[in-house]
Amino acid sequence: MDMTLVAERGLVLLGCGKMGSAMLQGWLADGLPAGSVWVQDPFPSDWVQQSGVHVNAELPAAPAVVLIAVKPQMMADALPVLAAMGNGETLFVSVAAGISIGTYEDILGENTPIVRAMPNTPAAVGKGITAIVANGPAGEAGLVASEALLSAVGEVVRLERESQMDAVTGLSGSGPAYVFHMIETMAAAGEAQGLSPELSMALAKATVAGAGALAESAEESPEQLRINVTSPNGTTQAGLEVLMDTAEGLPPLMIKTVGAAAERSRELANG
Repeated sequence: MDMTLVAERGLVLLGCGKMGSAMLQGWLADGLPAGSVWVQDPFPSDWVQQSGVHVNAELPAAPAVVLIAVKPQMMADALPVLAAMGNGETLFVSVAAGISIGTYEDILGENTPIVRAMPNTPAAVGKGITAIVANGPAGEAGLVASEALLSAVGEVVRLERESQMDAVTGLSGSGPAYVFHMIETMAAAGEAQGLSPELSMALAKATVAGAGALAESAEESPEQLRINVTSPNGTTQAGLEVLMDTAEGLPPLMIKTVGAAAERSRELANG
């Protein structure tokens, strides 16, 4: 399924909050005609209403794609409207956290093409990363179509199996919050060394943003980049000896952090 087919048959976006709006903005910028998009959202923003897409209008009977971006707690109200499109050629792509492919198959029919995706919040600035996995009816064609849609807000990677989605949730799904907290704690540490709160926060934000950009663009691994800036017996080494302590430093803490989030994802999926 290519974007031409999406433009011809239509795309339904169910839920247009921050994530849905970021994706819609990306599609329109990439040339998808606004008239090919139907948005269903109880509180559409002014931007959505002025974008030229159909807002809360009658839906096409068999759109090319239905992208589900509502909060999980709103799912029960939203899906019955779409059930008539199941077991057909409409591809369902879900970016709703914690809802399994099996749950969608129960509601829409087991022959419905379904792709489950886990994006993260940097998608709002086109810097997200989304992991996807498909059921049998969706297959390779569904994965390719999903990649085309979701690449509008960042990178897309494929999973080998749906059970890996809990680990993705713990790492990249929840991960931006870990980095935001790291910025907070770095800024607080700068204050503790005598910097003003404003200066310390500016330094912490720019350092994390710059290091991330360098890690993404450099050919070297993050490990090698770390080694490159660590002079023997220098200041960076002194800091890293604390941070890299295998008993009390960042390595065991991060394993526990990602593990706790992944376990919570499993609990939510199991009800």
